[in-house]
Amino acid sequence: MGHECHRAGCLRGAASAAPGARFRGYDRSGRLRWSRVCEIVEFEPPRRITWRTVATPLFPDSTDWTIAPERSGTRTRVVQTYRMRSTPAWFRWLVGRLVPAHLDRSGDLTGDLRRLGAIAARDAHAAAPRP
Repeated sequence: MGHECHRAGCLRGAASAAPGARFRGYDRSGRLRWSRVCEIVEFEPPRRITWRTVATPLFPDSTDWTIAPERSGTRTRVVQTYRMRSTPAWFRWLVGRLVPAHLDRSGDLTGDLRRLGAIAARDAHAAAPRP
């Protein structure tokens, strides 16, 4: 999982990734723990997956997250992006005080991509034909 999300589980009988399927992500940053309901917006294997956090009274923000691999010759570059759809100013201020790492996500997101790349390289090596 990522730098904050450490577990996720399907909701309402969803068994796989598909547009409209919901899951709950369980997050932590330092001593803080929280969970968010998310909904898959777009799923085009192996090209793209986009999900959004679902706004609630406790978490009134909503963010789209996308992971999209890009092939370049024999290599694959994984691009992870996010777009804040709606976030009240008071909530941004509060999260910035409680989770300072949210003020600049670039280092954490780069770490996520490095971990994902290591997993992909390990899996490609394990799947390679043996002489």
